[in-house]
Amino acid sequence: MENAYLKISRVDMSFTRAGITNEVLKDINLDIAQGQYISLIGHSGCGKSTVLNIVAGLLNATSGGVILDGREVNSPGPDRALVFQNHSLLPWLTVYENVELAVDKIFRNSKTKAERKDWILKNLEMVHMSHALHRLPAEISGGMKQRVGIARALAMEPKVLLLDEPFGALDALTRAHLQDEVMRIQAELRSTVVMITHDVDEAVLLSDRIVMMTNGPSATIGQILDIDLPRPRNRIALADDPQYNRYRHAVLSFLHEKQKKSVLPEAA
Repeated sequence: MENAYLKISRVDMSFTRAGITNEVLKDINLDIAQGQYISLIGHSGCGKSTVLNIVAGLLNATSGGVILDGREVNSPGPDRALVFQNHSLLPWLTVYENVELAVDKIFRNSKTKAERKDWILKNLEMVHMSHALHRLPAEISGGMKQRVGIARALAMEPKVLLLDEPFGALDALTRAHLQDEVMRIQAELRSTVVMITHDVDEAVLLSDRIVMMTNGPSATIGQILDIDLPRPRNRIALADDPQYNRYRHAVLSFLHEKQKKSVLPEAA
């Protein structure tokens, strides 16, 4: 893709411990357009989080690199906001204060105090958390904590939102509600999103493209599936949609048939 907004180019990643080198990633190449929602999926240990951490600037690739909006990524920065499966809220700060901390750090010199307050409130309203501004993390549910984490990330106005299994620790109903919220917010903001997931239905529901990773060691991109489903997407309507089910089958086939032999031992 020419002029890709986010470009991962020829990325290899190896880790050396006690004199032994293990190659985790091999020749990762991925071009992402601005406003796309990309899901990375693959078996545990295939290097999905390593890819995300390289894009976040938390790890430097052994070779190759990442270009975001024409600039090389080699360290963390506010243009990339990362949301983990664990909400990572500071337990001694309220909902409002957790978002305020990020907003003050980034916008202290560009927004007035009043403007920063309005911006914090707007982002918490976007994730439907205005009613809990003064509660501590221990006083709200897991799903609400994730909403606050997403609000904090969005309040940074990142160029790319990085989601590392953001719904993985939630119950099914809360997970579905939060998926719908993320779809709504992404449609409203046209955010560029890269998400790690193990959930095939989640990947098909949310994504414009699904990037399927081969098993490690030396994991790479095995297949990329374009998801051509109209938006907004309704999970109930899609349950009986033939195209949705074809996409779902294609991902399952890759994960459980094409990658099966390197996961399960051969029968004697």
